[in-house]
Amino acid sequence: MKIIGFNFTKISISKKEKQEGKLEVKQNINIEDIIKDKINISDEDVLKVTFGFNVDYSPDFANLELKGVILLIPGKEDFKKILKEWKDKKMEGNFKIQLFNFIIHKCNLKALTLEDELGLPLHVPMPRLNPEKE
Repeated sequence: MKIIGFNFTKISISKKEKQEGKLEVKQNINIEDIIKDKINISDEDVLKVTFGFNVDYSPDFANLELKGVILLIPGKEDFKKILKEWKDKKMEGNFKIQLFNFIIHKCNLKALTLEDELGLPLHVPMPRLNPEKE
């Protein structure tokens, strides 16, 4: 699978002034659609994947929403198989894993930057150094 394009189509983040109660952070990825598409720079058909990535800080403290589009070229056999499976809103294991890993990578980088700018707790724990115990 070759990824030939990636764009965010929506970036939204909001935060309330005060946090009340125990803070819970949940993230979610949603594949909204997979369609066959054409691009201007090639005669080859591509798959256009639209997705959403959300981070919710509950109870009702903050919300981050990213939406985007990925253009990719799978192998010829995989192309038909992916489209056929998607008719039932399903995805094959290896394709799904590669796609989700790519989305997680791109979205986590953007989300961490936005969370830092708004002073939100990071949704992914950062590595920390601890002093050695004697």
